[in-house]
Amino acid sequence: MFCGLQKHYLCAAFNNDHVYLMKQYRHLTNQQIDALKKNDCWAQDWNDIQVTDEFDVKRCHRVQFYGWARLGNSEGTVEITEGFVKNCGIYNATLRNVTIGDGCLIENIGNYLNKVKIGDGCYISNVSTIDTVGEPNYGQGHTIAVLNEVGDGNLLLLNELNSQLAALMVKHGDNRPMMEAIKRMVTESVTASRPECSTIGNQVRVVNTGVIINTVITDGCQICGVSRLSNCTISSSIENPVVIRTGVICENTIISGGSHITGSVKLTDCFVGESCHLENGFTAASSVFFANSYMSNGEACAAFCGPFTVSHHKSSLLIGAMYSFYNAGSATNFSNHAYKMGPMHHGALERGCKTASGAYLLLPANIGSFSVLFGKLMYHPDTRDLPFSYLIAYGDTMYLKPGRNFATVGLYRDIRKWPKRDKRYKGEHRSVVNFDWLSPFTISEVLRGKKILEKLRAASGDKVSTYNYHEYVIKAPLLHKGIKYYDMALRIYMGAVLKRHKPVPPVSTDGEGNWIDLAGLLMPQSAEDQIIEDIIAGRLGTIEAVNARFKEIHANYNELRWSWSYRIILDYYGIDELTDEAVERIHQDYVTARREWIALIREDAENEYTLGDIDREVLDDFVTLLDREVDFENQKLYM
Repeated sequence: MFCGLQKHYLCAAFNNDHVYLMKQYRHLTNQQIDALKKNDCWAQDWNDIQVTDEFDVKRCHRVQFYGWARLGNSEGTVEITEGFVKNCGIYNATLRNVTIGDGCLIENIGNYLNKVKIGDGCYISNVSTIDTVGEPNYGQGHTIAVLNEVGDGNLLLLNELNSQLAALMVKHGDNRPMMEAIKRMVTESVTASRPECSTIGNQVRVVNTGVIINTVITDGCQICGVSRLSNCTISSSIENPVVIRTGVICENTIISGGSHITGSVKLTDCFVGESCHLENGFTAASSVFFANSYMSNGEACAAFCGPFTVSHHKSSLLIGAMYSFYNAGSATNFSNHAYKMGPMHHGALERGCKTASGAYLLLPANIGSFSVLFGKLMYHPDTRDLPFSYLIAYGDTMYLKPGRNFATVGLYRDIRKWPKRDKRYKGEHRSVVNFDWLSPFTISEVLRGKKILEKLRAASGDKVSTYNYHEYVIKAPLLHKGIKYYDMALRIYMGAVLKRHKPVPPVSTDGEGNWIDLAGLLMPQSAEDQIIEDIIAGRLGTIEAVNARFKEIHANYNELRWSWSYRIILDYYGIDELTDEAVERIHQDYVTARREWIALIREDAENEYTLGDIDREVLDDFVTLLDREVDFENQKLYM
């Protein structure tokens, strides 16, 4: 017998600063075994129970030990709620093959804890089961089908996933060499970090919870009243905790730091990014959510919800599309099913789009940035070359108001609120989010939109009452206003860029050509092409290297933007270089256009007040805010 011998064993552990430590364990003494038996404890084999020197048998009651156990000290107390503390220890529990850290309170385990490693300072109470079954992947490396609901899996889940890497996989899922290279990287990353059993980190609270199987829960996580977690990774931290509460069911899902999942949410095959909030019965399958997205009441299926995607309402369904900086009105619906080949159709709403209450969009469809959708929109619209537009359905007729949203109080509020609502922990920004609303990406669309409207006017003349653009009707006054709005956006953009960069020729041509919005990252198309090429060639051989490239591109955004903008400015003004005189002219055009824009926003706000929707005080405060906009006109933002 080994009982009573002071033989020590080493076991790996981490402290709160994630510093690698080695804990020493030894067998129980005969006196400790006798004391535990008096405390109504039982062991299948007392030789398999190891403890630290500080283990206190007085704080271990009514525990059944199967297999082996490694137990830390039970000193100290745990705060249950404000002003109410309990002694640490293990009470009323069945344990098998477990490691329990220092300063934990484990009590009232209804079924058992099996094959689980628990860190220091944890509070686990009134839990049915925590278990490890088979050879789990904890949701990591799991493949899901986003956009095409019945397609082959095109997105690999992993803890290091960000919106850019996810968008790259979803957009180019048919690029087999790239996908095979990414799969190899993901497999290597997941294999290197996969624990041998379910793991609970330091200072985790799991209370009044049902079943947790094959799940990794890292430091500081708060779990209360959850129904089931199965094959999940909860990537929490002390500084940026994850909160999961009340009736939640998660399967094959990864949840990132700062996120809150509460109120009977059900997630299957999902990824939840940084500081997302999902609540009030929201359900999702095969969907991803990134960076400050907020979902409540409704549902999502095969949806790519980029940064700041918001849906509040019970009757809203996000399905088979890519969204970012998006707001879904009540009863918003998307149809990805033609009842022929199955639910395989998909589309994209570019950044800043909104859907009005009751809006319906028949997929496939592609909607230009900062557009607003009203009614039942059929005929698979593609308005990527007409940003800031209203799309309106009246019966079978589809109307288009090009550029209309550019001059609304709603747009003004949106572009100001997003940076303020970025709640991500300062040290943990996995997804790159560029808040520039007028950028080479949107201005490229503006340039194309202005040219389309001018061609329509030239082809049909000025004496017609309406113009036709594909299946959409544009009323003549609205087409003329659209040209005006787009030209206003161009002049504001060019002046704003010159405030941020010296008027000298760019040092490279890297920013020239088409631009894209890769789920929050504004970048040249050529940069994405280079990433794909480097992944296939092995020059980007790890997930960390790919994500670092995204951040590098973002860090160079100002120079890349200038490289694109310089030629646009010269072409617009018909000049060969940016002389002092030209710069002054561009600045004056910027000031004039910006004041016109602010005046239109003021008019829109006053119209809303006239309708009786807002109080006079609210309007006055908003007008005061607009009056301050003049303070920014002459600021130079470069040294």
